[in-house]
Amino acid sequence: SFRWGGFLDDIDLFDPLFFGISPREARVMDPQQRLMLELAWEALEDAGIAPGNLAGTDTGVFVGTSWCDYSALAHEAAAQFEIGPHAATGMHDSIIANRVSYALALQGPSMAIDTACSSSLVAVHLACQSLWSGESELALAGGVTLNIFGPHYLAMNETGALSPDGRCKTFDARADGTVRGEGAAVVVVTPLRVALERGLPVYCLIRGSAVNNDGLSNGLTAPNPRAQETLLRTAYRRAGLAPWLV
Repeated sequence: SFRWGGFLDDIDLFDPLFFGISPREARVMDPQQRLMLELAWEALEDAGIAPGNLAGTDTGVFVGTSWCDYSALAHEAAAQFEIGPHAATGMHDSIIANRVSYALALQGPSMAIDTACSSSLVAVHLACQSLWSGESELALAGGVTLNIFGPHYLAMNETGALSPDGRCKTFDARADGTVRGEGAAVVVVTPLRVALERGLPVYCLIRGSAVNNDGLSNGLTAPNPRAQETLLRTAYRRAGLAPWLV
């Protein structure tokens, strides 16, 4: 189970000066912070929005993240790790989102969300909630994960969560575990009205979303089918859709 995984290349490479960050500070920044900075910039460019034009706006940043591998590595190598004025902000999960808001001078809500496997989806849900409530007019939503600390692999394997043959078999009777992978993604979310007024590209429309918890089941990590059905029905209802028609 430890031999399998999907990994990103060159996570150590970063152009700190582009974001106004000193090389000294960049050395102690969680690579997840660096990835989110790069992808947030690229997402805004793809949306036809000049990142520099968002300074002072209520743009929100919502980032799903659920592993603190960089911090764990730093503690393991404490004797060699550079403890300085930037170490605390370099390792803290909340700064993964806050760093984007700081670099782009965004004044909307900015938060890292950890709900385990659903973190990035919940980030999108919260971004939509922020837009629907009028709290923000634009939001960046996404998620990031890097698997750079070996003991976390061991911990997942001990729970029986990892597939012994390195294959995910979702919705299959042969399913016997997952395969850990690295990745990151960011999307720009805004009300359809705003997108049409500004002539922004529209890739999809989110009509409704919902969040709940399985509550009590036959194990902390085991699903609760009834609770998950309730979640789907709630999301469909809020979206104004009949599940049997889609």
